[in-house]
Amino acid sequence: MHMAEGASQGFDYRYELLDLDLKGDGTESLPQVVREAEERGFCGLNITFPCKQQVIGLLDELSDDAARLGAVNTVVLRDGRRIGHNTDWWGFAQGLRLQLPQADLTNVVQLGAGGAGAATAFAALQLGADALTIFDVDTARAQQLAAAMAGHFPNAEVTAGSDLRQAMAAASGLVHATPTGMDKHPGLPLPAELLYPRLWVAEIVYFPLETALLSEARRRGCSVADGGGMAVFQAVGAFSLFTGREADAERMRAHFRSLTGSPPAPVERRA
Repeated sequence: MHMAEGASQGFDYRYELLDLDLKGDGTESLPQVVREAEERGFCGLNITFPCKQQVIGLLDELSDDAARLGAVNTVVLRDGRRIGHNTDWWGFAQGLRLQLPQADLTNVVQLGAGGAGAATAFAALQLGADALTIFDVDTARAQQLAAAMAGHFPNAEVTAGSDLRQAMAAASGLVHATPTGMDKHPGLPLPAELLYPRLWVAEIVYFPLETALLSEARRRGCSVADGGGMAVFQAVGAFSLFTGREADAERMRAHFRSLTGSPPAPVERRA
């Protein structure tokens, strides 16, 4: 998406995959990768799971959004400084608005309290969620994120959940913000029987675009939003930060669809 948009705007743009797994040390290689990117003259980096929080200690400065979320997905390398930003939350919000414009935000349950979870929680509350219940395999992490979001949104009820079945029974929507469902982490992030037709389900995973969760949610009659929206719109924001030029969001969406072989994102319409 980045390279195609650069070409459409008439300049040479190279976007490379720097895979920590190929370094052999996993996340331990992150400082080395950032340093090498600077030495090679990169203008920035996108940061993915599981480094969105770990990278903060390597940066000189954080944008307001990144500081509030405690997570970074975009690093701008400029004038010898490393500046962290977060375009994930805006990307998720735009994707949800596009695919599920009538989503009921009365009572949202979220699975995942990591770097992506911080972004989706912030987005859901920014969109007007009245209540948000956060679950994570690390209870302390869920509690920390809930406390942070409650501080940013004092008019909303933000809590760390303890009983997923009970929370889902009262939920109007589900946000999935864990790696479960990715090619490397297949499966469902919760028991299938907790999905009900009245729920909407929003996903962050986009490899594959149709996750096991979305497939099961559709089968059970839920409205769904796939992870493609977040993938595209976070890239739109990152492109502008890297280049100083405004990206054409529709052009980037079209290119994403060509890459994934997916039809235009369905937009929910209700009478």
